[in-house]
Amino acid sequence: MSLIISVLIFLLQVFILIIFIRVILSWISPYPTNRVTRIFWQATEPVLAPIRRRLPLMSGIDLSPLVVWVAALILIRVLSSFA
Repeated sequence: MSLIISVLIFLLQVFILIIFIRVILSWISPYPTNRVTRIFWQATEPVLAPIRRRLPLMSGIDLSPLVVWVAALILIRVLSSFA
């Protein structure tokens, strides 16, 4: 059981890193058909899109990555308490 929890925590940490890279890429705004950019968008969009639909834009800022980041950190904390 501890191994499964450790793997889940690791995957959540990797996902947080991918979201962080996506946010940085959105500020830099590289060419949208760039292969690397598309990989990060495809990896995060299934999680971010439903949250983005429910959250209103705050002065044109998309807060869905922040919501997912906080939720992942909370989930990591909860899983760590079981490990």
